[in-house]
Amino acid sequence: MLYAEEVAVPRIAREVGTPCYVYSRAALGAAFDAYHDGFGELAHLVCYSVKANSNLAVLAQLAGRGSGFDVVSGGELARVMAAGGDASKVVFSGVGKQDWEIREALAAGILMINVECPAELDLIDRIAAETGRKAPVALRVNPDVDPETHPYISTGLRTSKFGIAMERCLGDYERAASMDGLDVVGLDCHIGSQLLSAAPMAEAAQRAGSIIDRLAVTGLQLSYLDMGGGLGITYNDETPPATADWAAVLRDAVGGRELTVIVEPGRSIAGNAGILLTTALFHKSNGEKNFLVVDAAMNDLPRPSLYDAYHRIEAVEDTDETIVADVVGPVCETGDFLARDREVPAVSPGGLLAVMSAGAYGFVMASNYNSRPRPAEVMVDGEQFHVVRRRESTEALYEAESVPEGLLS
Repeated sequence: MLYAEEVAVPRIAREVGTPCYVYSRAALGAAFDAYHDGFGELAHLVCYSVKANSNLAVLAQLAGRGSGFDVVSGGELARVMAAGGDASKVVFSGVGKQDWEIREALAAGILMINVECPAELDLIDRIAAETGRKAPVALRVNPDVDPETHPYISTGLRTSKFGIAMERCLGDYERAASMDGLDVVGLDCHIGSQLLSAAPMAEAAQRAGSIIDRLAVTGLQLSYLDMGGGLGITYNDETPPATADWAAVLRDAVGGRELTVIVEPGRSIAGNAGILLTTALFHKSNGEKNFLVVDAAMNDLPRPSLYDAYHRIEAVEDTDETIVADVVGPVCETGDFLARDREVPAVSPGGLLAVMSAGAYGFVMASNYNSRPRPAEVMVDGEQFHVVRRRESTEALYEAESVPEGLLS
């Protein structure tokens, strides 16, 4: 039988229902501590990437351990504040920040805004002047380094929408330093996600360090080097670097420079701290292949459909029988699958399956496609568990909608 910490998973299914996300408080804390401990005495700040899993209970657990946060929207900033996060440990990333988001970030007193393009400098400078504030900024530099990962989650190549090209960033730094509303405090560089080698990070860090040195010669001394996140996890048979080895790469990159290193891990903190619990509905065969129909679908966990991502699927209660099948959900799309042509447990209808490594980019990417309520979320703490997001009701799907009386005639 599968346990989440000391809680038997079938108990969660009985009391909460399925589909349901289940997170481990202990696993979240251990993954965060591995980053914090890995840097040792080096000045550093671990800013959890909220986009990976933004549940308030997850954020509150990390805030309680001293975590900072990487946000990419005003909504994520609001979540961090609601969960008790420290605004002075927040960095705001993302390519399309809007006027209202920048205003709220400055009003909250965040650590810095990671600027993605030269036009954004002008926008932030104007808003800072209008609000009587000095905006702390870092420029996100695109190092043109191949992260050797899925193309949809590669962010450091020249062809990516992210960041400012290296060959022009010195001029943009000079212009930013001349703006009255800006306080230029750092350099940001993020190359991608699910990285399975430290080599691309080492190359990017070296390029970032060379820019910092060239800026220092001009008299611009930066305080922060933000190298983003991206450390991969094991979904199947991947062997990502240990967190301590990842931290060692960045320690070496800093060398003797007087800088605070910022990292923005998300997947590597939340990914293997969560599962998606689902119930088998039917077995089906069309003569060509077998299907195991379950109550979780692509709207609950989009990663397999979006990235052809692999998630292990395990029986919650012991079984030795297996079947080669597509594990599919009720959504009316051929792309609605959790696994394809996979040897999976041959659980009977009503049996429980756990989709593993689902703590990151799971619920946060869920939708209401086919007017399906989103799953509940549960946090396990030792022998106890807590519902940290109740299952959506059907009525909640349309409570913000209306039919004007004039449309009824």
